[in-house]
Amino acid sequence: MAQPLTFVLSVPETPEDHGPEPSPYDESEVHDSFYQLIQEQSQWVAEEGLELQQREPGPPETPGSGHQTLLGPEDPLVHSTATLRILASMPSRTIGRSRGAIISQYYNRTVRLRRRVSRPELRGVGRSARPSLRLYDLELDPVALEEEEKRFLLVKELQGLPVAQRDHVLRGMPLGLAEKRSLREESRTLTRKRRGRRGRRGLLPCCGRLRDACVLALHSLGLGLLSGLHALMPWRYALKRIGGQFGSSVLSYFLFLKTLLAFNALLLLPLLAFLVGVQAAFPPPASPGAVPAFTGLELLTGAGRFTHTVMYYGYYSNTTLNQPCVPPLDGGQCSREADGLPYNMPLAYLFTVGVAFFITCITLVYSMSHSFGESYRVGSTAGVHAVTVFCSWDHKVTQKRASRVQHDNIRTHLKELLAEWQLRQVPRSLCGRLRQVAVLGLVWLLCLGTALGCTVAVYAFSELMIKSPVSTEQEGALLALPTVVCVLNLGAPYLYRCLAALERHDSPVLEVYVAICRNLILKMVILGILCYHWLGRRVGVLKEQCWENFVGQELYRLMVLDFIFVLLDTLFGELVWRLISEKKLKREKPEFDIAGNVLELIYGQTLTWLGVLFSPLLPAIQIIKLLCLFYIKKTSLMANCQAPRRPWLASHMSTVFVSLLCFPSFLGAAVFLCYAVWQVRPSSTCGPFRTLDTMYEAGKVWVRRLEQAGPSVSWVPWIHRYLVENTFPVYLVSALLLAVIYLNIQVVKGQRRVMCLLKEQISNEGEDKIFLINKLHSVYERKERRAGRTQEAEQLAGDLDTW
Repeated sequence: MAQPLTFVLSVPETPEDHGPEPSPYDESEVHDSFYQLIQEQSQWVAEEGLELQQREPGPPETPGSGHQTLLGPEDPLVHSTATLRILASMPSRTIGRSRGAIISQYYNRTVRLRRRVSRPELRGVGRSARPSLRLYDLELDPVALEEEEKRFLLVKELQGLPVAQRDHVLRGMPLGLAEKRSLREESRTLTRKRRGRRGRRGLLPCCGRLRDACVLALHSLGLGLLSGLHALMPWRYALKRIGGQFGSSVLSYFLFLKTLLAFNALLLLPLLAFLVGVQAAFPPPASPGAVPAFTGLELLTGAGRFTHTVMYYGYYSNTTLNQPCVPPLDGGQCSREADGLPYNMPLAYLFTVGVAFFITCITLVYSMSHSFGESYRVGSTAGVHAVTVFCSWDHKVTQKRASRVQHDNIRTHLKELLAEWQLRQVPRSLCGRLRQVAVLGLVWLLCLGTALGCTVAVYAFSELMIKSPVSTEQEGALLALPTVVCVLNLGAPYLYRCLAALERHDSPVLEVYVAICRNLILKMVILGILCYHWLGRRVGVLKEQCWENFVGQELYRLMVLDFIFVLLDTLFGELVWRLISEKKLKREKPEFDIAGNVLELIYGQTLTWLGVLFSPLLPAIQIIKLLCLFYIKKTSLMANCQAPRRPWLASHMSTVFVSLLCFPSFLGAAVFLCYAVWQVRPSSTCGPFRTLDTMYEAGKVWVRRLEQAGPSVSWVPWIHRYLVENTFPVYLVSALLLAVIYLNIQVVKGQRRVMCLLKEQISNEGEDKIFLINKLHSVYERKERRAGRTQEAEQLAGDLDTW
């Protein structure tokens, strides 16, 4: 039987609703009204004596037995008409329309009540003012009239709501789009009529139109700014296209590149504001020697003309910078007030680098924790396939290109979900597991041996470079060690890839993780050898020279050559190999190497963090490199690569990337810089710390000056003595950090436990409903049997009277 259409209102309670009658929007009153409706329906059923639904004939039960068979959750239930009416009124059967039904009945009652109270008697009304029956159509359906009345009341209530809340209410109604548009237009029409009346009574029509025009203009401006903010998001459409064609695994690489771009921008801002900009505004006196001319080779070596710029550590002065004094017109000397802006460059250099690193650390830890929260959500993924199929499409998308991208995204996501589900169903025999373990052990031994050989080669070549120093005229020879390092970093991953083909992992996710681990071991070990070469060997060899500039130039050369080798790898490893595969070997396009490319990003970012103390503009070079890499890799991906043959869901990939960036990369760079600041003696010929034993001495000198300045700043030396030099606060902060991490782990475990309990409670409530339904069904069955026995007795009595 068709049910009349009902409407749902979701209006918050306002102070005007408190009156002599309870508000229908109060949640408790809604439940009370629901209970009253059930009671009224039950009483109506009992009074009318509805005929019970006929049951299928079965074996008769013994009347005297009080045993009643209850139905289980899997048994088919056959209910009577009264039971079905009660079931139809249950909240679980009226989701989306129970509030509308209650509110509609409440409005019907209150409207009738108001009509009875406010309707005047016909005796006091003239004949011309009395309503005529000719104005009414006596053939109208009462159901249609009732529905029209409910609709009018709904429009009236919507008209009294704000625009945003009205749209929210209409969006949540289980109606068609045409019906929603009609309701919106009717509510807006009533609002405009009311505003027109108010304007005719109060403001002039021109003022009202001017106000409406201003409001619409501001609203349009806000929408335009909002859409502009979405458009300013870098590479938004490109990332959607990559995710739709190649899946979340390849997309994770480009998202990680975007994250690194934000980290470098955040690191560069304080360096430009408090270090590079200040030194460029107050340049140091020119060096006695001649400044070399720019030859173009500096773009590769970083030496030559770049040495005498703000690019490197040696250019920065070790004095207090003051505002330049302009003598007065009368020829007098500068006053003491004119010598303002004292800027201690050694202290500013140390604090700026330290604060920039601290901000990066905080941002990195927050990003990692946020990524963990997004990837490892509490709860189960049951039903995610149905949600993806039925609830993923955004119906607000109208453009053909955007709809195609969204279609590709949903299709690729479904492939990844199904591949992950099929992967869980594949078993493996014991012999297959043993064979795989043996192959894994052999491949790991070969990979570790390769990493050890590369490390020995880098160490031997670095020692050779120390024994045969390069003169200043031979700048090209400075590229020897970086070239060897880049060749090893490029060739070893190809060997790892060939060895990984022997393993045949069942899971592509595991294959990527293993490749990342092997490449990470190789690159971190080589960087460790280079750090020992710079701080352990070069410092002793370059005693009379500026070794900080040499370390900065070495890191610059490594970054530039790494970028060049990435371009060569993209050209020959992807483009040429794609042409060979398609033309000669008749194969498909190669896949995008996620592990190798991600490790290249981590390696480049580690070089940036290692060199920020010796070359403050190194983050700017890294930003340029990342921007070029994005467009180069995107173009190569679209032209030379295909989607993964075995699609897989990269749900935790971004978390793994950020974690690797935090712990091996950032932590190693922090240890390297802390050792350089606290233990290594600075050069005596260049840089802001040329007269100090260590870079950290700049802070101690400043604290001594504050102690002599007076008691007004005595709290700063106290903080330095008890919070910086004392090791107890460091251990205390570490213990608090570990305690917070432990508490977060316990909170996650508690949330999982609570969700399990809630699921169990939901299951128990479902069983309770089945039990109550069975009880209700048994009550009506007893009534049916009692009514049947009464009819049989009456029929028997009538037969006896007839006889």
